[in-house]
Amino acid sequence: MRGRWRLVVIFRFISGFFSVGAITAMDKNLSPYFTHLKCRECGRKYPKEAVHVCDFDFGPLEAAYDYDAIRATLTRSVIEGRDESMWRYRELLPIDGEPTVGTQVGFTPLVKADRLARRLGIRELYIKNDTVNYPTLSFKDRVVSVALSRAREMGFKVVACASTGNLANSVAANAAAAGLKSYVLIPADLEQGKVLGSLVYGTNVIGIHGAYDQVNRLCSEIAGKYGWGFVNVNLRPYYAEGSKSMGFEIAEQLGWKLPRHTVVPMASGSLLTKISKAYTEFQKLGLIDASERYTIHGAQATGCSPISGAFKRGTDIVKPVQKPETIAKSLAIGTPADGYYAIHVMRETGGGAEDCSDEEIVEGIRVLAECEGIFAETAGGVTVACARKLIETGKIPADDSVVLCITGNGLKTQEAILGKCGEARLIKPSLREFEALIAAEVGATP
Repeated sequence: MRGRWRLVVIFRFISGFFSVGAITAMDKNLSPYFTHLKCRECGRKYPKEAVHVCDFDFGPLEAAYDYDAIRATLTRSVIEGRDESMWRYRELLPIDGEPTVGTQVGFTPLVKADRLARRLGIRELYIKNDTVNYPTLSFKDRVVSVALSRAREMGFKVVACASTGNLANSVAANAAAAGLKSYVLIPADLEQGKVLGSLVYGTNVIGIHGAYDQVNRLCSEIAGKYGWGFVNVNLRPYYAEGSKSMGFEIAEQLGWKLPRHTVVPMASGSLLTKISKAYTEFQKLGLIDASERYTIHGAQATGCSPISGAFKRGTDIVKPVQKPETIAKSLAIGTPADGYYAIHVMRETGGGAEDCSDEEIVEGIRVLAECEGIFAETAGGVTVACARKLIETGKIPADDSVVLCITGNGLKTQEAILGKCGEARLIKPSLREFEALIAAEVGATP
């Protein structure tokens, strides 16, 4: 016990780099809606500062809101009258004033995917298509727009992140547009499309010889020493809330209804938990029927599946993966910060968890592209492949409906499918050669 309390004292000293500590009287609120931060474990209140973990029990902090005040203001008609971006739900996002970064992010298409539904054996299927999110073609633009808007409110001049690729792209792009200096730290073996997709914005790209979890630990040390705004470290409570906008949009785009099933790719597990939070917030505010049931399922790659592995073992103890081995690098987080909470969301909503091999990931990418014309990165292949398994095993009944969250564009991970989608046929600029090619193809068709 004495050793445990020594650890607590040391931890509180370190956490002083990030926060002035918990307080009983909240700092002056500029927003009547976003009121404070609170510990997800013990409920202690914290000021709206760059702090992300509770001093007392190490629990993660999250944004808290005055739902009564929001209920009196936010209605369906108010939302529908606003610009089509994620900020149409701004009362439910943790900033004090108007957004200043990423004002055009979000409200991506919800595509009714009939051909893919038939391929997967499900009655009704929708794709939440964040492959076309602005500006960097992934859902990370949602979390970054919130984190950097809040960072500017708090006076940060330098922002940074630990990333498996998509987050680095988004921080680089949105920081450039906001006039903020930025650093992005990434594993050195990241896909070149994602490396170039950060360098082009003039950010400082630093490759680390190690897995993502090692990158993340280094970022925690840097944040403590230099006082920079790391979107997924000391700004994490603000950053994470941006994911809720995907859930808000799904409900609105379905006609103010919840999908019966939602399949979400898992890296840290945060996106899954925040989509669930979005659904419950809309129910709490009376924007959708509070009696509607929903089920959320998680998807991971077999080569890095600590959350789905724990779920299948019937435990909420997530065993870290020391060396992730998967082509789905954007999901390759061996020690997922929100794994425990993701498991509880899946269980509480009656959901399931699946994982898939690299070969199944490639097939998932191809099936989505061939059926719906949507080119997803490897995380999207994971979602499609795992959805297929959930349907085949009956966890998602064939006569139900489902939304698949497709979170990033395939142009970022072309290496994963290079040489696996056929190849171009080469001919001379001759009609005779073209017709011979077509005739050969027709003849080969049974």
